[in-house]
Amino acid sequence: MSLESLKTALPEYARDLKLNLGSLATEPGLTEQQRAGCFIAAAYASRNADVIRALYAEFESKLSPEALTAAKAAAAIMGMNNIYYRFVHMMGGASDYKTLPAKLRMNVIGKPGVEKVDFELWSLAVSAVNGCGMCVEAHEHELRKGGLTAEQIQQAVRIAAVVHAVAATIEGEAAMSGSSLAEAAE
Repeated sequence: MSLESLKTALPEYARDLKLNLGSLATEPGLTEQQRAGCFIAAAYASRNADVIRALYAEFESKLSPEALTAAKAAAAIMGMNNIYYRFVHMMGGASDYKTLPAKLRMNVIGKPGVEKVDFELWSLAVSAVNGCGMCVEAHEHELRKGGLTAEQIQQAVRIAAVVHAVAATIEGEAAMSGSSLAEAAE
């Protein structure tokens, strides 16, 4: 499975997703590692096996083993943090939650195995997929401090948005046909 097979699997009504998937895969603005890591992290956040397999196959070779692990770690740690910090944010007026320590291990954030800015970018992409405003704001702030432009940050979120939409479309079509993309390809 590859990026092309994923695009082929999308129905005609999702033509814009096909076009966006293709253009974002090669769009300049981010380094190859940053772009590939965004695709991998967003794929894991999408929770769709077909999308994960296709984007992993497409982008794995563009990442060092350490960067590949870090992209997956960003999806894992943000899967936890996005729930926790979304709760804290939703509690709004109950400020005691904001002052309580999270008491959750987050060691990978301090030592992700790649440049901090790359890990922050991947964490932002996952946080956008998971809808955690508090985490999106925090990662965007760190990325700006790290020297990334608004356009670079936007590109990571655009990747996350398209990957998420592709996963939702693939799942919808599989639900209607009663099979997964992998089963349909056999």
